[in-house]
Amino acid sequence: MANSRKSKSNSVFSKAENVLREQIQCGNHLAVALSGGVDSVVLLDFLVPLSAQMQFSLSAIHVNHGISINADQWSIFCRNLCRSSGVPLKVVRLKINQEPGVSLEATARDERYRVFGKLKADYVVLAQHLDDQAETLLLQLLRGAGVRGLGAMPVVRHFAAEINKQGIGAGTSELSGGRPRILRPFLEVSRREIEDYASEHALQWITDESNDDISFDRNFLRHEFFPLLEKRFPSYRTTFMRASRHMAEASCLLDELAEADSKACVVPGKLHVEDLRNLGFLRAKNLLRYILAQQGAILPSTIKLEEILRQMLSSRPDTKLHLIFGNTEVRCFKGEVHVRSARSLRKGTSPVTEWRLVWKGEQELTIAELGGTLKLTRHEGAGLNLQKLSGQAVTIRPRRGGERLRPDCNRPRRSLKNLLREASLPPWEREALPLIFSEERLVCVPGIGVDCDFQAVAGEPGLLVEWQPTPDLVLTGEKVS
Repeated sequence: MANSRKSKSNSVFSKAENVLREQIQCGNHLAVALSGGVDSVVLLDFLVPLSAQMQFSLSAIHVNHGISINADQWSIFCRNLCRSSGVPLKVVRLKINQEPGVSLEATARDERYRVFGKLKADYVVLAQHLDDQAETLLLQLLRGAGVRGLGAMPVVRHFAAEINKQGIGAGTSELSGGRPRILRPFLEVSRREIEDYASEHALQWITDESNDDISFDRNFLRHEFFPLLEKRFPSYRTTFMRASRHMAEASCLLDELAEADSKACVVPGKLHVEDLRNLGFLRAKNLLRYILAQQGAILPSTIKLEEILRQMLSSRPDTKLHLIFGNTEVRCFKGEVHVRSARSLRKGTSPVTEWRLVWKGEQELTIAELGGTLKLTRHEGAGLNLQKLSGQAVTIRPRRGGERLRPDCNRPRRSLKNLLREASLPPWEREALPLIFSEERLVCVPGIGVDCDFQAVAGEPGLLVEWQPTPDLVLTGEKVS
């Protein structure tokens, strides 16, 4: 009898093994997200012998959220389990600061994924299973999610796409390469089958007391709703999985449509309002949602997204449109849409003008007040004349109004305000430029020019000045998969 149960268990988990053999290469590093619960304990036990067979390295990561009074005991359990299994373990302690209007569960999940994203591994392996898929689908449906939200959790997903799906905000730099991929080999395995495996293999695990608290939506579905549903519809798990996959396919088709539309509307790297108008409202909304999701923006609600789009479509070239939602701001300037990170915004305050830096020969200066980096590169016969700067106090400070500059030796000195306007810089960029002074005289404005009296000519040592602000989120047609 025991052998028949083992055979059944092995048959159930053969699909999970096939997933690993399809995805994993020799020498890959897999990090198991180990909570100490039955699901992750079974996952670890399942992976240990396969790591030797398939020749991948295996470690574990345990995140101590500090929410439960038993959290430290769970960490000790995971340490002992990994020690007995010969698996290296990293324990990360978090202090969860709950934000108003955001559930503690969601905040803990977001922080956990941030930890996962920093791991040096090829894959972070999660023990999410068939029942988790069903619970997630119904929760998303009850929240009024669209096809993207209703799409099934995939077996493997790049981390950038995963945090977009989870709604965890990140800027473009945070979405860049080097992140592990998320791997879920148990998605066709039910909770009951996982528990049977644990019993057959005499495994030990911990039980989170919060799992029985039906004040949490997921627990209510798990303990109250799904047992009732199973009496009438015993195969609801696989049916829900099939429905989620249909939604995921529909979401992919919408993304492909958005990619095609972006080729007509995003030129060069900016979204054009007039082209959005030509798409029609529904396609324009699909494109805007796609672009925001690509850039790691926390997507607004459907009502908010539609209002943002309506304001864009009704804007004129001289309209000063400025909208903020989540971690993102949207501005319109001369018919172009600029999507930017809002992390550095000081809401309700005016631009900081009371700061000054003294240049002491550095090749690079990070200016936190303006959110960018000033690069100063020595170059003969171009840029600022270093000889004329010698012996003078060279300072860097922001605009205060009234500055004047003469970048063209054939024209008189002019107001910086007019020079910036002629350069067609968006208003918010005009206020965020570092100005370079020799004593009290303005001698250089990056992107505008060097004052005539301070320009290096052939044979003279010069200094090329380049301002690199934190960039607008780059709008492209590249798909994050």
